[in-house]
Amino acid sequence: MAGNNQLMQQSSIVQRFIKSRLRTVIMTITFLSMDDIKSLINMADVIGAVDEAFREKARGKTQMPPKVYLFFHEYNGDFRVMPGYIPSLKSAGVKVVNVHVKNKEKGLPTVMATILLLDPETGEPLAILDGTLLTSMRTGAAGAIAAKEMAKKDFKKVAFIGAGTQAKYQLLGLNEITKGLTGKAYDISEKHVEKFSEYAKSVGAAIDIASNVKECISDAEVIITTTPAMEPLVMNEWVPEGAHINAIGADAPGKEELDPKLLLRARIIVDDMEQAVHSGEINVPISKGLLKPQKIAGEIGQVLEGKIKGRNSENEITVFDSTGLAIQDIATASLVIKRAFEKGIGIKLSLF
Repeated sequence: MAGNNQLMQQSSIVQRFIKSRLRTVIMTITFLSMDDIKSLINMADVIGAVDEAFREKARGKTQMPPKVYLFFHEYNGDFRVMPGYIPSLKSAGVKVVNVHVKNKEKGLPTVMATILLLDPETGEPLAILDGTLLTSMRTGAAGAIAAKEMAKKDFKKVAFIGAGTQAKYQLLGLNEITKGLTGKAYDISEKHVEKFSEYAKSVGAAIDIASNVKECISDAEVIITTTPAMEPLVMNEWVPEGAHINAIGADAPGKEELDPKLLLRARIIVDDMEQAVHSGEINVPISKGLLKPQKIAGEIGQVLEGKIKGRNSENEITVFDSTGLAIQDIATASLVIKRAFEKGIGIKLSLF
């Protein structure tokens, strides 16, 4: 009997130890919605975060494997997995993001994303964030950074080819670096371009509606392309001397918005050489042998760090090929979660 009591006591002690041990490893993760993110950052914040991410990449102090693509050809869509690590921020994570060009017909965004942040020291998951707004903002921030470094100084005239969600964030980004923007916009959807023109007024820009691409870009100093085009829309002979182009739409194999002849006479800066060759604006002309990788001047981070020039002359045409980098997402999400922790914003979820 005494032996049984001793065993029961030992069992009770073990159970208490196990329960105590489990309590010490219970993990919680913070969930942040789109509304949470809106309350925590603005475009100026994101421009600063993305600028630093580009610089860290140029310094060789980031880890970022190329995007992994999975295609849903029957649904005209895809999703990408984008991991990244920025040691200086002690931040790592992964974004899963889709692009479905027909989603607007279903009342859904074309692009939707989710970001998971991890603690690099332990691998512990820290936060799940809505990445849809964050993706739009960091892409707009990259466009602003490129225009600041590569366009002619004091530019005012802007052309938008494509007037959807990303055009709005490109405009917001440009609005942070120069005020009083004027210009034109073109979109195959009259409804979209009309809404965009009205939106532009609300942020202090005067953007008229053009009837075609040629008219839209005829006197532009900065040209923004944000379409899902699979063949060139902006032709070489239409582009004014000295114009800068933010090529945003081509972000997957087979996409292109610019005439290859235009690329041959332009100074091309990319966000990431490997991604751009496979899935950026330059991917199609390179795959067809129309453009050599050696024609690429370098990466935007190198421009920011003063390693190369963004522009060599007033008459030079410059192109920024933006594919979208995981480190842009990680840098921006890191800022968001830091502020969320400071302000106690977000929902805590128990994992186990």
